[in-house]
Amino acid sequence: MSDPIDFYFDFSSPYGYLAAKRIEAIAAKHGRSVTWRPHLIGTVFPTTGSKPLLDIPLKGDYARRDLPRTARRLGVPFRLPKQFPFLSVAAARAFYWLTDSDPAKAKQLAMALYDRAFGDGEEISSAEAVIAVASGPGVDAGTLRAALNDPAVKGRLKAEVNAAVERGVFGSPYIFVDGEPFWGNDKLEEIDSWLETGGW
Repeated sequence: MSDPIDFYFDFSSPYGYLAAKRIEAIAAKHGRSVTWRPHLIGTVFPTTGSKPLLDIPLKGDYARRDLPRTARRLGVPFRLPKQFPFLSVAAARAFYWLTDSDPAKAKQLAMALYDRAFGDGEEISSAEAVIAVASGPGVDAGTLRAALNDPAVKGRLKAEVNAAVERGVFGSPYIFVDGEPFWGNDKLEEIDSWLETGGW
């Protein structure tokens, strides 16, 4: 099969950042493309009974060690922003607005936003921060500023988030390979094997 891999992530997810660093290479190795699908994991917290990872007793303490340790193993920079967790609505709106006209540039923007948040430890929650990052991939600031307030763009994100929940997405990263769901950055090696063998 050669269907695209669906990569669900939240821009406020550090494990999503770590997965974003590798998902394209793993897919390309097996002749696959990746459809990036930002969502808002906070919308499912009432359903799952969860809350932001670092706010969970014991698990949060573990993640504070595991995140930088995993980043070191992967050889990628990692720094938590001072404001964490943070709202990722503006980043997700910008992505979906851009992906309709230029999917490749939208992926560049997504990675630039992730690098800014978890590589540099800087803020990307505000519209102005997102606009500033988007200037790197060559997105016009005025056009993007208008898009972030466009009801159609807001509606698009809402529809994407609802569709993710309906599909059973509850975390970040959450990846579908030929309809098979995989949750977590630590599942990327398993995804690689699944694609290599055709599954089990």
